[in-house]
Amino acid sequence: MQTVKILNLTKSFGKIRAVDSLSLDIEKGKITGLIGADGSGKTTLIRLITGLLIPDGGEITVLGLNPAAQKEELSTKIGYMPQKFGLYEDLSIEENLQLYADLKKLPYEFDELLEFTKLMPFKTRLAGALSGGMKQKLGLACALMGSPDFLVLDEPSVGVDPISRHDLMEMVRKLITPDTTVLWSTAYLDEAHSFDTAVVLDKGKVIYNGKPDDLARDTKEFEEKVIDLMGGYKKEPSKVAQNYVIQESNLSCTVEADNLEKRYGNFYAVKNNSFCIQRGEIFGLLGPNGAGKSTSFKMMCGLAKPTGGTAKIMGIDILENPSKARSNLGYMAQKFSLYGNLTLRQNLEFFASVYGINFLNKDKRVDEIIDIFNFHDIQDMKSQDLPLGFKQRLSLACAVIHNPPILFLDEPTSGVDVIARREFWNHITSLAKLGVTILVTTHFMDEAEYCNRISLFYKGETIALGTPYELKTKANADNMEQAFVNLIKESGK
Repeated sequence: MQTVKILNLTKSFGKIRAVDSLSLDIEKGKITGLIGADGSGKTTLIRLITGLLIPDGGEITVLGLNPAAQKEELSTKIGYMPQKFGLYEDLSIEENLQLYADLKKLPYEFDELLEFTKLMPFKTRLAGALSGGMKQKLGLACALMGSPDFLVLDEPSVGVDPISRHDLMEMVRKLITPDTTVLWSTAYLDEAHSFDTAVVLDKGKVIYNGKPDDLARDTKEFEEKVIDLMGGYKKEPSKVAQNYVIQESNLSCTVEADNLEKRYGNFYAVKNNSFCIQRGEIFGLLGPNGAGKSTSFKMMCGLAKPTGGTAKIMGIDILENPSKARSNLGYMAQKFSLYGNLTLRQNLEFFASVYGINFLNKDKRVDEIIDIFNFHDIQDMKSQDLPLGFKQRLSLACAVIHNPPILFLDEPTSGVDVIARREFWNHITSLAKLGVTILVTTHFMDEAEYCNRISLFYKGETIALGTPYELKTKANADNMEQAFVNLIKESGK
C-alpha cells in the first residue's frame, strides 16, 4: 500500500527546474530517506507533498488526497518538521508543545515525549536558549504530537552531532506506530543505512530508489556510489590556495588559548580550555551540541569576553588589542551570518572594506574572488535567495578575501552535499599546506580525519586531545564516529 503516489511531477522557479518529471511511490509503514545534494529538489518535493506548493504539472496523491486541493483535510493527518527551526524561540519548551497541541486540538499530554527526548528537566527553558540537538528534538516532538499517519521531516539532523542524530532516529522508530509512514530528507549519506528505503535525488530527478544495502553495504562505499550517480567528483587544484598570499611567521603558536573559560552564573560553558595551534595546522574542535565549541570560537575571535584566561592570535592578546588580533583572522560562522538583503557581490565588497582592503584594490580582489569561486552567474542575486551550498561558499569567500594567516571555520560544511564538502576540504587542506592555520568544528566524523590534531569537547572541557589515530586508539575504535561516541560515553560515566 502506498502513502504517496507521484507521477511525472514538475515544479519550476523561473528558469530553474526544481522537480523534473519525477515519479515516485512511498510505501506505507516504512521509513524512506530522501537523500540528495543541496538544490537537488528535496525541500521542493516535500513542500509539494505537504501542499505548501502547487505543482506545474503531473499528479500527486498523499493518503488518498490531493495535497493542493485538500490541504486542510490532509494537514490533520501529517506531522511536518520544516528544514528551518519553526518553533517560537521566546516561548519555553512546554509552551511550544502547548501551542502545537492547541493547533492540533489535542490535550496537553506530552510527558512521554518530554521523558523520551530527555527534555523534561528543561521544560521551562526558552527554545531560543537550547542547543542545536535539543531544538531538533523539540521540533520532532511537536511533529510527532497526535500520532500522525505520515511524518515528514525536512533535514531534521542538519548541524546535529552523531549522538543526537542517533537519538533522533531512535526517537522516531520508538514513537511511531507500525502503520506510520516517515519521509526523512538528509544530506548526510552515512544516515542512509538507517532507512528502509533510500531515494536519491539529483537535479530534480530520482537517480536511485531502493534498499540502501542494494547499492552498497558499507557507508563509505554508499557515498562513493552516490557520487558516481551524481556524475562523479574530480579533485582539482584549489583556486583559493593558488591565489592566496600568505604572510610569513616565526611564531611557534599562531593561535593560543591559556585556561580560557566562560561562566554564566554558576554554569561553565567553557572551562580550563588550553591549546597551542601551530602554523599550517588543521586543529579540529569536536563535541556534542552544547559542548562549548562555538563559545570557544567566539572568545578566540573577540566576539565574547572570557570570564577567565587569555586568547592570543598571532601573539596578540584578543582582549588587549582586539582590532589588530582580528585583522589576522578570517571567520566563518556556524549560521549564515552575511547580509541577506545585499547581493553576493555587495557582501564581498562590504567584507573587503571591513577587512581593510583599500579602495583601489577592492574591486580587483572582489573580481578575483568571484572568478575563484565561479560566482559569475549569481553575483547579482541577494544572498538570502542563494541555495545553502552557495551561501556556505560565499561565507568562505568572505572569510578568505583578505588572505588572513588564520581561519576559524565553525561547521563550514553543515547541511551541504557530499560533493560540496569535498570541494571545501580540498580548499582547507590546500590552504594549510601553504601555512594557513585553521581551527575548525564539524559534525561529520569522516571530516575529522583531515585534522592534524583534535580536541574533543564535552560539557565545556577538553576530554581528549591528539591526532585522529591517537583518539581512535584511546577509544578502541575503528573510525572517528565510534571514537567520538565511546569517548563521550566514557567521560559521561
